[in-house]
Amino acid sequence: MNRPKNVGWAARFCPPTIRGNGVPKGHKGRKALPTQALLIALPLLLSGCGIQSGWLTTVGPEYQAPTPPTEKQWQAPPPALAHQGKLTELAQWWEQFHDPVLSRLLAAAQAESASVANAKARIEQSRSSLVGTDSQFLPSLDAGLNASHSSFSFGQAPSIRNQYSFDVQSSWELDLFGGLARQQEAARSQLASRTAAWHDARVAVAAELANAYLAQRYCEAQVQLRQHDADSRQASAKLLDLAASAGFRNSADVALAHASASDGKTALWQQQAQCDRSVKSLVAMTGLAEKDLRQLLAQSTASLPKPPEFAINAVPAQTVLQRPDVAAAERDMAEASAKIGAEQAKRYPKLSLSGNITPVLQNVNGSALTLAETWSFGPSLSLPLFDAGKRAANVESAKANYIATVAQFRSTVRTAAKEVEDALVRLASVDQRLPQTRSAAKDYQTNFQSSQQLYQAGLGNLLDAETARRTQVAADLAVKDLEQERVAAWIALYRAVGGGWQAQK
Repeated sequence: MNRPKNVGWAARFCPPTIRGNGVPKGHKGRKALPTQALLIALPLLLSGCGIQSGWLTTVGPEYQAPTPPTEKQWQAPPPALAHQGKLTELAQWWEQFHDPVLSRLLAAAQAESASVANAKARIEQSRSSLVGTDSQFLPSLDAGLNASHSSFSFGQAPSIRNQYSFDVQSSWELDLFGGLARQQEAARSQLASRTAAWHDARVAVAAELANAYLAQRYCEAQVQLRQHDADSRQASAKLLDLAASAGFRNSADVALAHASASDGKTALWQQQAQCDRSVKSLVAMTGLAEKDLRQLLAQSTASLPKPPEFAINAVPAQTVLQRPDVAAAERDMAEASAKIGAEQAKRYPKLSLSGNITPVLQNVNGSALTLAETWSFGPSLSLPLFDAGKRAANVESAKANYIATVAQFRSTVRTAAKEVEDALVRLASVDQRLPQTRSAAKDYQTNFQSSQQLYQAGLGNLLDAETARRTQVAADLAVKDLEQERVAAWIALYRAVGGGWQAQK
């Protein structure tokens, strides 16, 4: 038998078993009330007598945090950094964009997000559940007050009786086999899991909003390119009209120029519609009025956000453990493990201490009040004898649930490692392609300018000039596309490594 080790001074004064009973007493027994009150308060006093959870033993497995099933080193190439960053500084990552519009939208999205609100509500539910679990270690104390006015007779004139009673009850369950301790352990693990899930929801909303903001800025940049292209095509068509009216150009060139101008306008309007839809998405995510949102966006039109770079200098196991979803999955395992012990404890005897005091004042036909006192105190032992296998089945169910949480944890870790690897591959790919794409765009621009100059000098044809124009616009769009992909890859890496969330100590 395992006895509590640190019982303190109170162990000398706290007997292992106290029994008591009482019988109604008359008016002369009123002086004994303090002694009886002490008996009813005895469970409260015993809570400080060093009788701890798992007084005899604590049943159930002892939880050990698992090692994440990851590779020892990252397989994807690390990003090429313009400067050295630190993974521990990701909590302030968004502020390092130096984009007040993005910061304003992020704050609005966090406040409006239903997923963040639901996650926060689940935290409050878990906190309330933990308070209820903690209260089981302390005695309960309840009181009741009753008054009655009645009439009775035995063949004579009716008698009037007034009765007043005050009832005080106290009870306390001794945690003999650690069942209550396991319930408390499960409740605390659940609270930690839901707190981590709340952080995960916040990180997810931040990444989603940042991607939507990036898409809007990318769309604005595309509109600028399309506008420039459409203006250039329209100007060429006007010049060709003047040349044709003077007899220097034929009608085929005029028709081709007007067709090109129409194509440019169509592409521009299509891109503007895409930007309008992107604004609607931001309105839905932030809850801001569209007028106010457009005013915010107008502060820095078509400027892609510039993410601060950071280094991943930790091994995969350390990196994924800082992710809130991995932390939540690990705490789910701890909760499931504790619930096994809680269910096992239900298969063992339960010992409780309870006490009751009920003083009753009454008078008949206006006579003097008389006092009758009833008190009781004693232990109560319940033994689970037969339940047709229900408790054993509950234990097996808890074990099966634990196995499921282990599988979920391993799956979450593998997904986390995959997302980090994917983001690293995306960054490496963009860093390889972007310099070449920029160089090609510069050359295509030179080619278009040369073709246009030759055509204006009468040494080239309009078809070659328009082909060079479309190629140059496509090259510029490709550059913007890669710049947008690079920012998106950094946001994905931020999300993959946990978004700067730090576990509470």
